[in-house]
Amino acid sequence: MWFAAVVVLTICIIMTIVRIFIGPGAPTRLVAFDTFNTLIIAMMIILSSILDQVIFVDIAIVYALLSFATTLYVARMLEGKKF
Repeated sequence: MWFAAVVVLTICIIMTIVRIFIGPGAPTRLVAFDTFNTLIIAMMIILSSILDQVIFVDIAIVYALLSFATTLYVARMLEGKKF
């Protein structure tokens, strides 16, 4: 059951990596990078369920917060505004 989810997530991660490298512009690459981070978080949650380790959920939460902050910062920089 988990194998199918891991395979689908891996395919999606590969597609987003391709979009990051060949994206037509910076906003498209930023969205692809944010999607990549979301898929990595989902992979951490699945890994936590497979290995029965709660620590991966905590790491995924911290990673999600850092990813959100980074996305906001880069979007602000792309917009041309400074903090």
